[in-house]
Amino acid sequence: MIVIVDYDTGNTKSIRKALDFIGLPNKISSNKKDIKAADGIILPGVGAFPEAMQELIQRGLDTTLKEVAATGKPILGVCLGMQLLLDSSNEHRFTKGLGLIPGQVEKLPNEPKFAVPHMGWNQLNIHQTTPLTTNLEGEYVYYVHSYYANCPEKYIIATSSYSVEIPSMINNGNIYGAQFHPEKSGEIGLRILTGFKEVIETCKSSQQST
Repeated sequence: MIVIVDYDTGNTKSIRKALDFIGLPNKISSNKKDIKAADGIILPGVGAFPEAMQELIQRGLDTTLKEVAATGKPILGVCLGMQLLLDSSNEHRFTKGLGLIPGQVEKLPNEPKFAVPHMGWNQLNIHQTTPLTTNLEGEYVYYVHSYYANCPEKYIIATSSYSVEIPSMINNGNIYGAQFHPEKSGEIGLRILTGFKEVIETCKSSQQST
């Protein structure tokens, strides 16, 4: 069972439909026991970083997510959910994040040829092969964002070119992030979520054998 974290700032229902389509049992929940018992977690997110982080903290879910991460269970952050995985953000004001992947959230540069927000389809450039990035070089995914993850290269598994090279997918051990919306990216998004399903199944099998 995978839990889609519900903290009133995410597009939970569309993610649930995508998971249903690929046959990954799931539930939407803000219950700490549900989250800790899950085989894997998806942290969605839309809106602004400070408000989203505040919602997690008020519910005590920041601590819960860190505890789950420490167990080795897979976590996938989507869009703003990916940004929340980082150390901090400069959106509106400096705000600490979950600190599960090193890096900071910065605003996309305002340049004449590159509108902000970055909205629409863009191509993936794969930097590291993982279950989420296999055979995805050159494929297109759907973005809606004004801020991006500025993080060390070792954690970047895919990028898309815009006014800057945007980290489109990041990874630190059992923690993954997607800046775009897999649930809005058609067949390619479903393939990425299927890759996350494989990560969950591998992790579950490993834990059962120990």
